[in-house]
Amino acid sequence: MSTIIKQNGFTYKFDANACFMCQGRCCTGESGYIYVTKVEIENISELLGLDIKDFMQQYLFKKGYKYFLKENQFSNNFECIFYDREVNGCKIYDARSLQCKKFHFWDYFKSRVNELKIECPGAIDV
Repeated sequence: MSTIIKQNGFTYKFDANACFMCQGRCCTGESGYIYVTKVEIENISELLGLDIKDFMQQYLFKKGYKYFLKENQFSNNFECIFYDREVNGCKIYDARSLQCKKFHFWDYFKSRVNELKIECPGAIDV
């Protein structure tokens, strides 16, 4: 069964089941900042079975007063530190940040729907 999501202000819908077949396209590509909140840090730490301080040291960096997920770089490509190349998906999918969950509805894509469709097979016309 498909889970189709529509959000006001966007000219497309999103099929949430596409996350399991896209091979992590939103997790790879250009470098970027994925912000995590205190609650998200706690949830991811718990999922990984890590102490919060150990998790933060290993997987986060601080810019200003916010914490962000680290990235790995391969050639000219960047990947979220939690992107798993073997399964082409997210190692922390069930605890991923709200920013990741809302990727397909970032304001950036309001005027770049064709770019989103290339990156995200879940983006579908209304």
